[in-house]
Amino acid sequence: MDVVARHLATIDRLRTRDLPAGGAGHHTVELDSGHGPRPAADDLYALREAMAQRLGARWGEAPPWGQLTLRLRLARGEEIPEPWATLCLRTDELDVWQAGTVWLAVGVADRDEADAIRLLATVTRTAPP
Repeated sequence: MDVVARHLATIDRLRTRDLPAGGAGHHTVELDSGHGPRPAADDLYALREAMAQRLGARWGEAPPWGQLTLRLRLARGEEIPEPWATLCLRTDELDVWQAGTVWLAVGVADRDEADAIRLLATVTRTAPP
């Protein structure tokens, strides 16, 4: 099984897990991480793009969601629901789809230079703000 197919299978399992009823229930998993110099980020971005193409074929093409506006809204003191508040602080952009009753987001968390770069997937019932 190739790496994209493996990550898509993980996302499919994540979508079938129970989310807490009501409120902002969500699950976030690390699909992959870059251990090493910055070029590892290029690999994770390429992997994210490959996944976005396959997921877009399932649920429709959608442009990436830039996270700067959410970060600015947070800085102004606006309350942003989870998991979107955390994701906007960890990623610069997300690929987002609505898949049935849940939202799915995939992004590369690379904003913290002291931390490993990570490819993340999140499912939630909370619509993006």
